[in-house]
Amino acid sequence: MTNTNIEKLNQVLNHIKSSFVGKDEVIDLLGICLIAKENAFLLGPPGTAKSAIIRSLSQSIQEGKNFEYLLTRFTEPNEIFGPFDIRKLKEGELKTNTEGMLPEASMVFLDEIFNANSAILNSLLMALNERTFRRGRETKKIPALMFVGASNLLPEDESLNALLDRFLVRVRCDYVNPDLLEDVLLAGRKLENQDSTERPMIFPKEIIAIQQETRTVDLAPIRKPYVDLIHNLRNTGVKVSDRRAVKIQNLIAASAIMCNRKSAILSDLWVLKYIWDTEEQIEILAGVIDSIIEKEEQPDAHPQALFNKIPKAEELMKEVNLLKAKWENETLSFEEQNVIKDKLRYVQTRASWIKNQEHKQHLTTEIETLWHKILQAV
Repeated sequence: MTNTNIEKLNQVLNHIKSSFVGKDEVIDLLGICLIAKENAFLLGPPGTAKSAIIRSLSQSIQEGKNFEYLLTRFTEPNEIFGPFDIRKLKEGELKTNTEGMLPEASMVFLDEIFNANSAILNSLLMALNERTFRRGRETKKIPALMFVGASNLLPEDESLNALLDRFLVRVRCDYVNPDLLEDVLLAGRKLENQDSTERPMIFPKEIIAIQQETRTVDLAPIRKPYVDLIHNLRNTGVKVSDRRAVKIQNLIAASAIMCNRKSAILSDLWVLKYIWDTEEQIEILAGVIDSIIEKEEQPDAHPQALFNKIPKAEELMKEVNLLKAKWENETLSFEEQNVIKDKLRYVQTRASWIKNQEHKQHLTTEIETLWHKILQAV
């Protein structure tokens, strides 16, 4: 691998970021998973650009075969892996025609992944974990560079926990800050009118070369703090199996490679913020890992390592007071009232991340008071 391959991938990712405002975190993590050859899961409500981002990344892989499917409870194996070859069937041989289906794809996106039923579950688990398709006596290696799954909700059925476990990275994909809505509209319009020739491209063989180089990254500089961190997370109730601990090393190495480094540094541990099993663990992981990363200032750290997602209570309180002042002191149109409501909902979501319970309670009370005034005026 040369630095050219990394530059090409970063150009692809930066282009996608320019098309999807406020989604840098999601896009950077997809890039990490792509070169670590690990699977990513996106959690978020409809309309948060999950499918569009994956489609844009898939279209940037030149000569790559892409497979995208929306799963339902009634999805059959033929819809995912392909039907039996009729000609071979007449000869008494069970062989699957996989042309254009998942077993031949370089990028795979499975939307509403937890709708997977028992008929396809085992085959999916094998495909995700071993990159292998097996049907009867038929066995075929899957060339997928990465699998991405998405859902509006985490699985409630315990039988689907094994499916979630096959996705090493979990990313929450939310609505963007209402203040960025104008930028979202402009970027969306630009994306619709974009000429495909303007899109930076990368070949699958170039991605494979980066994947191979990732395996050579020196992890010795961070091995002890990484081991200590795994023990710490286990003690806080975050389940990190030995298998997952081994695989997470690929993500750490990928972070180093994305920054054109051959050795990992402490800030590369930022990727561990995305190994949560429940939404409650997001805050725990962010708090533990950000406190470690903050101890080291590295100019060549990955940009996401420097971005602390946990909001500060005083900043949110300023926003609430600003919204309160606008609501009470200005004559607002119907549209302006809706903008304030949207912003208040966004702040309310962010407030749930505050760790200090006293500050969180005070902020929650102020938000509820403003909601009460808004509802009274309706």
